[in-house]
Amino acid sequence: AYMGDDQRFDYCYKYESNRPWKQAVADGESPLDDGKLYVAKFNDDGTGEWIELTIENPALSARFSSQAELLVFTRIAADIVGATPMDRPEWTTIGHNGETYWTLTNNTRREEPNVANPEFPNGDGHIIKTMDQGSEAFTWEFFILASSTRGTEGVFTDPDAAWADADGRLFIGTDGGQPDGLQDQLVVFDTTAEGDPEAKRLFVGVASDEITGYATTPNYEFAFINIQHPGNGLPEATNFPARPDGVTIPRDCTVVLRRRGGGPVGS
Repeated sequence: AYMGDDQRFDYCYKYESNRPWKQAVADGESPLDDGKLYVAKFNDDGTGEWIELTIENPALSARFSSQAELLVFTRIAADIVGATPMDRPEWTTIGHNGETYWTLTNNTRREEPNVANPEFPNGDGHIIKTMDQGSEAFTWEFFILASSTRGTEGVFTDPDAAWADADGRLFIGTDGGQPDGLQDQLVVFDTTAEGDPEAKRLFVGVASDEITGYATTPNYEFAFINIQHPGNGLPEATNFPARPDGVTIPRDCTVVLRRRGGGPVGS
C-alpha cells in the first residue's frame, strides 16, 4: 500500500505486509497487522530508498520507547531518518505496468527546492512516477509539472485525486484554483503515448469545489466522480446540485457518467 501525507513538507510512505494479503485474509487475519512501514528518500540520480520505520533502527530507538509510539509519531520518525519533504503528497495509484503515480498538490510555502520538488514556491503542483526495485529501493521520475500546462489547451493545476485503469489511462482530479477561469476538473492522460504527457479534460466542476474519488465499473460503462464542498458551502457561490436560488446550501454529491459510443470512458 502506498500513502501520501497531505501536509506541506511531509512524506511518501509504503507499507508491505509480511504475508501475501490473500493468504492473510483467507486465514481471517488482516494484512495490515503484520508488516513493515517505509518512508521515501528521493536521490538526485533518479533512484530512491525506502527507509523502514522500525524501532530496531538505533536512531529511532533513541527517540521512541516502542514500535507503537513510533507509529503514532510517524512524521517525527520520518524526520529523523532523513526522508524527503514533499509538496503535499496526496493520492497514489498503481499503473498498468506496476508503476506508482503520486500527486503533489502544491506548496506555496516552499522557499528552497529539493530534488523531487523543484519549484519554489510551488503553486501548481506536480505528479511523480516511481517503480519499486525490491522492498528497499525504487526509481523515480517526474511524470508532469502542472506549471508546464499553462498556456495549453489541457491546462490544469493542483493534482489531487488519482486513478489508473488497466489500459494505461491516468485520471487526475484537481483541488485548487485553476488557471484561465476554469473550475476544478478531471483530466485524463494516456500513459502509453510517446512524448510529453498530454492532459485531456473530461469533466469540469462548479465554483469552489474539489474533484475527488474517481472510479469506473469494470466494463467502463459507468464512471463515478465525487464533487466535494461545492461553493465551500456558500449558496451565494452555487446551489449545486439544485437550481440556483441564492438560498439553497450546496451539497457534496457523486456524479455518474455513462459511456456514449463504443470506446471506454476517457478514450
